[in-house]
Amino acid sequence: MIGDKPAWTIQVRVTVERSGVKVLGPGRVELLGLIDRHRSIAAAAKLMGMSYRRAWTLVRDMNRAAGEPLVEVTTGGTGGGGASVTTRGREAIALYEQAARRASGATAGLQLGTTSA
Repeated sequence: MIGDKPAWTIQVRVTVERSGVKVLGPGRVELLGLIDRHRSIAAAAKLMGMSYRRAWTLVRDMNRAAGEPLVEVTTGGTGGGGASVTTRGREAIALYEQAARRASGATAGLQLGTTSA
């Protein structure tokens, strides 16, 4: 920092697209991780503070954009329904997290000090 003004820092936001359509971003990866842990779209949505409808829409959009299921859903019944992240979904999460770490590492420590006017 120069003077008493804070330095500018660089933040990187990674998204994954297929044919120009967004598949993954930070929120979608968080949603997938929570679905994987809780085996439930409803539980994941609640933990993220979003509606079930919004979470379901994101899952549908991710599956469509990926061209294959990242999440598989089991319909309810006497035992209740559930959701599971597919092997491909787990691979996508791991790849996304690796890319995000690399991008973040590439910009780590970069900052621009401001000058007094």
